[in-house]
Amino acid sequence: MEIVETGIEGLDKLIGGGIIKGRTYLVAGETGTGKTIFALNYLLHGASKGEGGVYLLVDEEYESFIEGAQAFGWDLQPLIEQGLLSIVTLLPDFVEKVRNKPVETIVDSIVDNLREEVYRINASRLVIDPIAPLVVGEESIVKMREYVRSLLVNIERKIRTTTLVTSEVPTGTVQLSRFGVEEFLATGVLVLSLRNIGGRYSRTIWIRKMRWRPADPSVYEFDIVPGKGIVVKSDKRLA
Repeated sequence: MEIVETGIEGLDKLIGGGIIKGRTYLVAGETGTGKTIFALNYLLHGASKGEGGVYLLVDEEYESFIEGAQAFGWDLQPLIEQGLLSIVTLLPDFVEKVRNKPVETIVDSIVDNLREEVYRINASRLVIDPIAPLVVGEESIVKMREYVRSLLVNIERKIRTTTLVTSEVPTGTVQLSRFGVEEFLATGVLVLSLRNIGGRYSRTIWIRKMRWRPADPSVYEFDIVPGKGIVVKSDKRLA
């Protein structure tokens, strides 16, 4: 199996060098734990090696995202102009267009558009941030699980990128995903969180699942460093 480096400092050596090419991985966590920075860090590392990446923004405006990255120390514009990075958003009327449509129709629309953008810049990496709000409304949990399952399976079959999807979990719960199905479909699961350690709050990453990789299901502290991204402290193993 071909391995793809995440580029997250300190993480790759903990998971056998990286993640499996062509598979999908879940980055889960409560709000404010660093999921977006983690995902963008992954794409920027690929771009530094000449590997194109597509970032699907689901619940943030394009301009806000670009400005936020700039303030953090990441200037995305040169990479976009070079065709190494593409930031895409849902059309404003997307939700209304797909409301009450069959799951297959919704998934086909998303996958076809993502595949077109992936092919346009010859991307090998893809991020969906986050996966849950792609379909909103009063759909049943059963339909939402069917949608998530179909979307992830079709991305692997039809687009074949090495993909990260983020999922925001409710604060104060032990859930790994919004709908309770993403973690079973993903080849690996990384959980970001904030923990009170000795009276101080620290950011932690839990390697919850890493199929076919020599990785212990352990917890490590990490920092968020402006201009650099996520830095996992491999010497700060908590469990």
